[in-house]
Amino acid sequence: MEAMVDEIQRKLAESNDIHTLADIYKDDVNIAVWKRDLSSGLRDSIASLLDQAEFIRVEDDVTPENVKDRLNLKLDHYENVAPLVDDLSHVVDMFCCLFEQTRVGLRLTKLDRAMCPRFHTDKVPCRLVTTYQGLATEWLKHDDVDRSKLGAGNNGLSDSESGIYSSRQDIRSLTVGDIALLKGDKWIGNEGAGLVHRSPNVGVNEKRLLLTLDFIG
Repeated sequence: MEAMVDEIQRKLAESNDIHTLADIYKDDVNIAVWKRDLSSGLRDSIASLLDQAEFIRVEDDVTPENVKDRLNLKLDHYENVAPLVDDLSHVVDMFCCLFEQTRVGLRLTKLDRAMCPRFHTDKVPCRLVTTYQGLATEWLKHDDVDRSKLGAGNNGLSDSESGIYSSRQDIRSLTVGDIALLKGDKWIGNEGAGLVHRSPNVGVNEKRLLLTLDFIG
């Protein structure tokens, strides 16, 4: 494996307690995961939306104060979306509070294929990801990655052939409902150590609903 960029080992912080998300501020953490179970009402709302909508791609700059109105405007022609809109609003409010942001970039997408199928890092400070239905984001521990194989370093080979990881068992996965903060390469002090992750393969007739939140500016 390639030598690390510095002396700090990056690791996972994971808990059923929402407060674990604040661990993303620790220098040695590059992924923080709040493990949560979705309520039956929320699961029903998600399934209903995916059944009704052949295509979903909501992209907007939102604030905690206007996110519910903005989402209702874009989704109000679908039935039973209120539980999902309520949860999305809660996640936006939490993200803004944690990072002292007044507004964020929101993207809610129904996927029938892998959006980012190759292992990569994000050129952002930090990104929130959560999968509401379907297979969730795959990722690699910091010390399981050969970063020389990222991007053009793969020499045109697939992830399974390039040597970016040693064994299939190195690949970790989030689960439905998890709220994950992925520290990127532009987080101060984390240059060259962003979390390596990718989208999962989506099978035929599988329905995946993904939310991402990003800093603006």
